[in-house]
Amino acid sequence: MRTAPKYRRLRLTRRFAHRAQALGVCALLPYLVFARGALAQDAVGQERTRLEALARSQAALQFPKLTERQRFLAGPIDSHLQPEKCSRPMRAVPASPQHMKDRVTIELRCEDPKPWHIYVPVRIVSTSPVAVAAHAIIAGTSIKPSDVKTEEHDVSELPLGFLDDPSIAIGLTASRPIAGGAYLTNQQLVASKAVQRGQSVTLLADVGGISVRMAGRAMSDGLMNQRVKVQNLSSGKIVEGIARSEQTVEIILQ
Repeated sequence: MRTAPKYRRLRLTRRFAHRAQALGVCALLPYLVFARGALAQDAVGQERTRLEALARSQAALQFPKLTERQRFLAGPIDSHLQPEKCSRPMRAVPASPQHMKDRVTIELRCEDPKPWHIYVPVRIVSTSPVAVAAHAIIAGTSIKPSDVKTEEHDVSELPLGFLDDPSIAIGLTASRPIAGGAYLTNQQLVASKAVQRGQSVTLLADVGGISVRMAGRAMSDGLMNQRVKVQNLSSGKIVEGIARSEQTVEIILQ
């Protein structure tokens, strides 16, 4: 006996629906596994953070009170360690009665029926204000207050020559491109040029206690308070002077 076409279509539709449902679940499986793993990893990270905080609290009892520019840095706890959550309050004790002046190892003990313990190193780190580029700075830019911001960072993270006072950078020139958020250092900045080659300048000279002014032309670039060669336009002579401002060069009389 042949199946009526409408019943045959109904059975085929149901079969495809079951297959699609099964395929949909299978497609979701990788995402479900990933989400479960991410949640577990997040829980482990939270527990590790809690243990580090406990170690810092115990370390604070082993040292004099820190200054406002110091803090305790705990860990890192080995990422391969996944300690079980302790059902009882954990005990934190120094691993040894003797420790260095800026660091100590704290033992964290879980006294559950199945006990465990771990050692967490804690050290004192100093912080410092540091000048940071507020945005990307192009080479040759004269630094303005809006180009710089101040942040607080661990001294151990800072590069050599970092600037702890942003005002030091104001008026200096970027000798190379500086990325936004980068620490400003004295290697990246140079004093702005007071005079540039070919620029008209005023020459100042002290002759017998009398200040004499003459028109001149800079024959080379010069930074502030740096020696620079200039030409006296009246006599045509090339002499040496010191750039005192953007328009003034003090002549050195022999």
